[in-house]
Parts: sequence; structure tokens; C-alpha cells
Amino acid sequence: MRIQRSAARWALAVFAALLSLALLPLLAQAQDVPRAALKHRADLTRAAHAAWGLDAPIAAFAAQIHQESGWNPEAVSRVGAIGMAQFMPATARWWCEANGLSATECQPTNPAWAIRALVGYDRWLYDRVRGPSEFDRLWAALRAYNGGLGHWQQEAATVRPALDRQAVDSACGKARRHPSFCTENLGYPRRILTLLQPRYLAWGRGVSA
Repeated sequence: MRIQRSAARWALAVFAALLSLALLPLLAQAQDVPRAALKHRADLTRAAHAAWGLDAPIAAFAAQIHQESGWNPEAVSRVGAIGMAQFMPATARWWCEANGLSATECQPTNPAWAIRALVGYDRWLYDRVRGPSEFDRLWAALRAYNGGLGHWQQEAATVRPALDRQAVDSACGKARRHPSFCTENLGYPRRILTLLQPRYLAWGRGVSA
């Protein structure tokens, strides 16, 4: 009996050690999540499920907010983008009008509004870009969020096949967009989906190439 209990304790210790090793990457990633983000996790999850369904890529949206504002609802960019989702005032007004919101309901500096607007606008853009996979389409949607859907569409129209993400990326600056904006625009989805997204995988599903 003693031998059996000893073997059971040994097996339990081995299992605990293996589990700890498996969880180390997630624990390390969690430490890279700003404390300010934690209080918005539930709001982001609800908003993402409402706009994208229960299989929403929550980790990608969290990474996008991290990139946009560092979870700061009072953030203001050098070009005038405001709030956690960094909407330009004109874009915020257009989004509110398109969704039947009054001027008083249009609140880019309100964290809950910004989160809903970000995932909703991402969904709107995702439905208007093309790509052979979810990763490719979300990459294109993020480029459109950062630099404008019209620019992406014009550049996609210059390549064949237009479904090739890398070909469309290589066409950046070859339509109306000035090439000087391409470094930022191409780096935006790359940073979100490859660098920041892994930090938030404990929050929900991510997307991968």
C-alpha cells in the first residue's frame, strides 16, 4: 500500500511539473498584458461575440487595442485620432450615423463604445476585403483599418490574383497611396497578429497563417 501511495505521489508530481512547463508560455504572455487591459476583458469578449459570433478572434482584437492605444481611453494621436480605438473624429461620426447613433451616443473616449466600434468596424472591413484564409482577410482588414479601405481596394485591383495577400502588400504605394505610408501600414497587421496577439491567447481564440 505504501508503495502504491508513493507511486501515486510521484506520478502526481510528474504531472504537475509537466503541466507547469506547458503553462509557462501562457504565464509569460500574461505578464506582458498591461494591467489596464484586464478590466476591459469582459467588455471585449461580449462585443466580439455580438459582432463576430462565439468563435470571434478575441486575441486579435485585444492585440489591436494594445497597438492602437495601449488600452488608454484618453489617448490622442498626433493626427487627431482619439480614444482606445483611435478613431478619427470624422470616422467616428460616420460610424455613429451608419449605426443609427445620435451625437450624444457617439463617444470615442468611452471604453465600452470604443471596444464595440473597433470590433464592429473590423467586421465591416472584413466583409469587404478578400483573401484565401481568415488570416489573410483579417490582415487586409487591419491594413484597411489603419490606412483606409479605398487604398487597399485600389492596390488589390492592380494585382492578379487579388486574393494573394503578399502580392497585394507588394502593391502598396502603387495606386493612390504614397509609398511613404507603406512601412507603417504593412507593419500594422504584422505587429498585431505576430507580436502582440500571442500575449492575449488566454483571452480567446487567435488567428494564424
